[in-house]
Amino acid sequence: MSFRGKRKDGEGLASDENEDHAPPNKVSKIFSAVDSDDSDDVVVCEISKNRRVSVRNWNGKIWVDIREFYVKDGKQLPGKKGISLSLDQWNVLRDHAEAIDKALAENS
Repeated sequence: MSFRGKRKDGEGLASDENEDHAPPNKVSKIFSAVDSDDSDDVVVCEISKNRRVSVRNWNGKIWVDIREFYVKDGKQLPGKKGISLSLDQWNVLRDHAEAIDKALAENS
């Protein structure tokens, strides 16, 4: 029998060292953003039944959020699928809207 990697009782540990050292609970960034008091959402449009575009002021920065939502216990909650664009990223996308439309027309 090998004791490699195993500790005997009290060996190498202070008595209070194990207390309160559990890893923190993981919280989805999406949910914490929605539940935060710093979050201020303005729904711009609903793309489909479960997809929305919203503008959000979160942690002092403005984001354009394109996200899928799901219903749980009668509440619509944001899902993992989606993207939050900074203003700089949004401006780049907006500036390329004509090129995107042209590529769509060519591939349709």
